[in-house]
Amino acid sequence: MSNRIHPTAVIGPEVTLGEDNVVGPFCVLQGRVTLGDGNYLASHVVIGGAAEVRGHDMTASWEEPFDGNPVVIGSRNVFKEMVTVSGGWAHETSVGDDGFLMSKAHVNHDCRIGDEVTISAMVVAAGHVRIGDGANLGLGTVVHQRLTVPEGSMIGMQSAVTRELPPFVVSMGVPARPARLNTYRLDRLGVPAEQHAPLAAVLLEGSRDTSALQDPLRGPVEAWLERTAG
Repeated sequence: MSNRIHPTAVIGPEVTLGEDNVVGPFCVLQGRVTLGDGNYLASHVVIGGAAEVRGHDMTASWEEPFDGNPVVIGSRNVFKEMVTVSGGWAHETSVGDDGFLMSKAHVNHDCRIGDEVTISAMVVAAGHVRIGDGANLGLGTVVHQRLTVPEGSMIGMQSAVTRELPPFVVSMGVPARPARLNTYRLDRLGVPAEQHAPLAAVLLEGSRDTSALQDPLRGPVEAWLERTAG
């Protein structure tokens, strides 16, 4: 199907669109942006262009070629009003598939967002942040640069993520601290109840024994243990 683009939207010369995308009023896609299929952009969404880095070359990338790093977006994502996604600085900024980004959320340069991620209104992800598949960031959450919000995690509203947090856990507060297993996401993944205790032992109680964990838990848990080693 063809794309539906509002006449007030601005699509730069280096933007590549897939099919069946909706681009609403006053949206700006600039610089080297690749948009997959079936995405919905409400009004005033801004994607691409120069990274938010002092001294970066600021160019009119909505109308002329741009030599900065790109933004690559998958398919079936929803970007609500005034969402902004900055262009890459060290590498590309990327968003996977089936995400839901609510109004005024900001994804900074070099972020890498996985699949099925929910980013609530007014969330700010600083540069080089990684957000794993199925993560859910509550209203007004802020994430410090170069940190990972791991797979299956839920971050409570107005939390400040200032350190590496475990996957499949609900974390909250300023600074955010792990509170309990994210049983909602575990159920969505089909994780049996008998996996909850060994998972909690590692993620909440300090054990480093992952031998009892099955897929899809073991990989993300071991990756978190490696990030926090020492």
